[in-house]
Amino acid sequence: MINSTDFRTGLTIEIDGGVWQIVEFQHVKPGKGAAFVRTKIKNVETGAVVERTFNPNEKMPAAHIDTRTMQYLYADGDMYTFMDTETYEQTELNKEQLGDALNFLLENMEVQVQSFNGRVIGISLPNAVVLEVTECEPSVKGNTATGATKMATVQTGYQVRVPLFVNEGDKLRIDTRTGNYIERA
Repeated sequence: MINSTDFRTGLTIEIDGGVWQIVEFQHVKPGKGAAFVRTKIKNVETGAVVERTFNPNEKMPAAHIDTRTMQYLYADGDMYTFMDTETYEQTELNKEQLGDALNFLLENMEVQVQSFNGRVIGISLPNAVVLEVTECEPSVKGNTATGATKMATVQTGYQVRVPLFVNEGDKLRIDTRTGNYIERA
């Protein structure tokens, strides 16, 4: 059991049979009345984010999430196959389970597959991935104002805003948490 005063960002807890991850928390001590903990929590399975307050003496059970390193093998229709790197056991996940991770997923990439009570709830990608630009608008001469950007499509089909000097065939480092361009690789 975890006391609400011990909440930290990234901590996973169980509430009403669901798995929730703490996105933000704040200990509040008003001038009058009792202290409380204001949180923003995200449902790990559905992605819904809710604000909730807890009493400082309230206890919640910790959610034990199993994490396994798996390698992405291939896609077959709407199903994506992953292989456990230790047991070589294969697991299939659908688009809903992968969510935005599909924008950055490449064959043979190693990811962390998270499960709760034997049920897969999602995957964690590396913080940044290197993807090749397959399509991008040409740069317009004279359009060099500070911070000018253009759209580029990378090999996974994801579109990202990039600086004007990026061309087709360039390899880019992209932040998987925000989806933003970081640098050329």
